[in-house]
Amino acid sequence: MGKIHDSIDDRLAAFITAQKMFFVATAPLSGDGHVNVSPKGYDSFAIIDPLTVAYLDLGGSGIETLAHVNENKRITLMFCAFEGPANILRLYGQGEAVSFNQPDFEELLDLFPGFDRARNIIKVNLTRIQDSCGWGVPFYDYKTDRDQLRRHGDHKADNEMEAKFYTNNAMSIDRLPGIVKS
Repeated sequence: MGKIHDSIDDRLAAFITAQKMFFVATAPLSGDGHVNVSPKGYDSFAIIDPLTVAYLDLGGSGIETLAHVNENKRITLMFCAFEGPANILRLYGQGEAVSFNQPDFEELLDLFPGFDRARNIIKVNLTRIQDSCGWGVPFYDYKTDRDQLRRHGDHKADNEMEAKFYTNNAMSIDRLPGIVKS
């Protein structure tokens, strides 16, 4: 049976920080829409305060997370212990997507040293924090981060990346709006 926590304490913060990967889950309001689960890596997660977290949305395949969060705010983040003692931590909350073209973006980007740009930052106000045993999660040995995603955009000018975001991320697979020009 899992334990519900009032906030992210030092022990939970240490667990989160030790993980090399986490998962993000969102869904549209429509019952025939697609549930989206995305793995996230790099050092792309920040604890803002005991009830607020954020992560970098660096881009990649689709724009489902942003579209779902903009539509209904529901989001769940999951951390699994692939090394050390078994544990799963789920952070449930209300998300807010701050895109690269919005005023608060640069201030939030400062939470992520080593990153000069991203497509979005997803900020989450936590409504439930719950851990569980994680006994069914296998052990994996971390080797290193893949560098393809960062390399993909490193050689492109900001205006080229922005144009790509507006073109490729304008609409989700459920036909919800994605990135729009502000």
